[in-house]
Amino acid sequence: MTTPAAAELLQRAAGVIAAKHRGDLGGAEELLAAFGTEQARTLGFYLLADLSLGLLRAQSGQSMDDLVRELSLLVAATAIRPEA
Repeated sequence: MTTPAAAELLQRAAGVIAAKHRGDLGGAEELLAAFGTEQARTLGFYLLADLSLGLLRAQSGQSMDDLVRELSLLVAATAIRPEA
């Protein structure tokens, strides 16, 4: 169960992502600064990721392990490799 304070952090994290995707980088920065502490920011984005993966799991029928594995492979495939 999510507390009202945790729900607020989750909503703020979602707001950061929404602002970024609509091109409002200043708004995204303001929302990031509003977290107050690194711990609050980390918790907000953790809760958002957990909820998002849960929604995706419910829609796709995949296990959480399969989704995380697929996400990890996607991140590895798209990561910029440092030049040697």
